[in-house]
Amino acid sequence: MRRFLAGVGFAMGLAWLFRWRRKPQPTPAADPAEELKQKLAESRAAVPAAEPDPQPEPEPAAPLDERRQAVHDRARASIDEMRDRTTPPEGE
Repeated sequence: MRRFLAGVGFAMGLAWLFRWRRKPQPTPAADPAEELKQKLAESRAAVPAAEPDPQPEPEPAAPLDERRQAVHDRARASIDEMRDRTTPPEGE
């Protein structure tokens, strides 16, 4: 128990020593975030705003029933293809 208390005391003493010897950090003169905001504003003002290109209108989507039927047809074709691969040829 004495060793434990001696170790705790030693650790507390080291912590105090490091804290006492550490010099306070100098505070920055200006906020770095404000400097970056200012640089960003300057760069945006320097570059003229370009007009976006007109985008073509997207093609209207097929009705839900047609899309659903196409998915089912592809699935049936895939299932039939897998069945053809797994069934042994007749005659063997």
